[in-house]
Amino acid sequence: MSFFLLFCVVTAATCLLLACPVHTNQIEYCDKKASYQVTVKGVEINPNPIARGQPATFKISAITGGDINKGKLVIDVKYFGMHIHQETLDLCKETSCPVSTGDFRLSHQQTLPSFTPPGSYTLIMKILGEEDKQLTCFNFDFSIGFTEPDWILVY
Repeated sequence: MSFFLLFCVVTAATCLLLACPVHTNQIEYCDKKASYQVTVKGVEINPNPIARGQPATFKISAITGGDINKGKLVIDVKYFGMHIHQETLDLCKETSCPVSTGDFRLSHQQTLPSFTPPGSYTLIMKILGEEDKQLTCFNFDFSIGFTEPDWILVY
């Protein structure tokens, strides 16, 4: 194979890999010794890094050891280790309830304001069941990119 053809194949493969916007983020449990009812298999963020002012989708794949009839997600966000945001979501709005024993998926879409500072963030999520029983607690890191807001004009 000629050097030019090999270069084209490698460049095309690299472009395809870099264009893929979905990445699986590593999760870490809040209490590594706990026996949680819900085990998280993975977190996908699209796009990754997140673009300010644009919608971002978080998909969490998990397994539950028992049925979940209702619950909530408690989300804390840290920016370079400093707590900056907390919100509570209805579990049944992020997935279909009741959640039967086995695999399930949570999906949440959010648009961050264009003035959100770029950088490294940590999201800590607790899934609480009935009577606020903690079913799991985990965290993962994500990034917000250095994209320009739509309202900035470049000449």
